[in-house]
Amino acid sequence: MARSRSTDSSAPSGAAGRGPAGSAPARGTGATAVGAPGKGKDSKAAKPGKTPKLGKDGKPKTSRLTKLKGQAGMMRQAYTMTYKNDPKLPWFMLIAFVVVFAVIELIGVLLSSPFLLLPIAILLGLLAALIVFGRRAQGSAYRQVEGQPGAASWVLDGMRGDWRVSSGVAGNRELDAVHRVLGRPGIVLVGEGNPGRVRGLIAGEKRRIAKVVGDTPIYDVVVGDGEGQVPLKKLSAHVMKLPRNLSGAEVNALGKRMAALGGARMPVPGGPLPGGRQMSVSQRQVRRR
Repeated sequence: MARSRSTDSSAPSGAAGRGPAGSAPARGTGATAVGAPGKGKDSKAAKPGKTPKLGKDGKPKTSRLTKLKGQAGMMRQAYTMTYKNDPKLPWFMLIAFVVVFAVIELIGVLLSSPFLLLPIAILLGLLAALIVFGRRAQGSAYRQVEGQPGAASWVLDGMRGDWRVSSGVAGNRELDAVHRVLGRPGIVLVGEGNPGRVRGLIAGEKRRIAKVVGDTPIYDVVVGDGEGQVPLKKLSAHVMKLPRNLSGAEVNALGKRMAALGGARMPVPGGPLPGGRQMSVSQRQVRRR
């Protein structure tokens, strides 16, 4: 007589783990419910976030849309501040737009295709208005900072390109100051204040850095309207037109040696304005354009 298999429910629970059908639940019911990574609802939170891409300056890259929004905000702020000091700004912009638009459309009429040149006329008219806005905003900014301590430093900070500015490397109690600029031309020492006192400060700074820079060219510039001086509004153009004597690698190597000299020795206001106001970032951005 054949023996029947036991159906006792008290069979050891380990039997459920031997069969192929029960193997998966046996492994998942205990360990994975508590701490198995990657299978719970919070697995996304447990994963580390993606490292943002860095630009050449070592800062995280921003999207083009974010950049456009930021630039539009700065342009709006610059327009508001320039309009306060220059109420005729919108009229000059309108005249520039109308004149350029009319000239392009007149050409279109002569060529018997006015509607074909209509988009070009609008774009060039807007470009002319923006150029007028930039010029008048730049002039307004210069008028506000001219004659104020730190004006030359503000102009140097706004130059385009790889220029490493150290403001106030030398100065005195009368707020005469010397600013040091490192770039492809070499070393540029820019002094602002009383010409007689500033030249003495520049000579002292030359002696101080001579042992570090070696044969690197050293230029000196005195800001002012007198003979042999450079006006504030032409300072950036004057510095940027200097001959390129160093390569990028030489500039980096020289910058490391110059770091041993330290930075500013005196506090120099960053673009002071009459009445205790501060120069806005937006005006610097407009001037750079």
